[in-house]
Amino acid sequence: MNEDSEITGILKRLKAGDAGAASALAPMVYRELKRIAAAHLRREQHAESIQPTALVNEAYMRLLLGQATDWKDRVHFYAVAAQTVRHILVDRARARLTDKRGGELRRVEFSDNFLYVESRSDEVLELNDALDRLAVASPRASKVVEMRYFAGMTDEEIAESLGTSSRTVRRDWRIARAWLRNELHP
Repeated sequence: MNEDSEITGILKRLKAGDAGAASALAPMVYRELKRIAAAHLRREQHAESIQPTALVNEAYMRLLLGQATDWKDRVHFYAVAAQTVRHILVDRARARLTDKRGGELRRVEFSDNFLYVESRSDEVLELNDALDRLAVASPRASKVVEMRYFAGMTDEEIAESLGTSSRTVRRDWRIARAWLRNELHP
């Protein structure tokens, strides 16, 4: 049995209420969750930033303790993990801005290499708001950005999760990037 099948099997056990499933799942997904977290924090140079391990731990706890999810497979799990990472970073950004100054918004530079830095909390919130607006215009394109940006998923993994082709994912990514650049740089 390959790792993908094992993870999918454990997710099904978790859905069925198997108490030991969460313990079995953790070591199998931890490395990938840490890679996802590190992808956002890789270029982080500020001491006040969240560490990848803390981000992974919080995401894992939210994934397992949050609302019951009908996990389809490993790709679905990581897609939901991408949403969870996004929400954690947005929550941290909101808390930081609330503590700091009340949250005046400013122009954000959107690029493929955008990473979370606590000193750029306002940019995370602006990106989040722009993604919410994109979701109204194009829900699939918004999901593509979320999975690629916040989970580091490949076009193929995103396509599998969304039930579409890799070519469609690449097209949605190009459209979403252009749309976000326009929204963030009026």
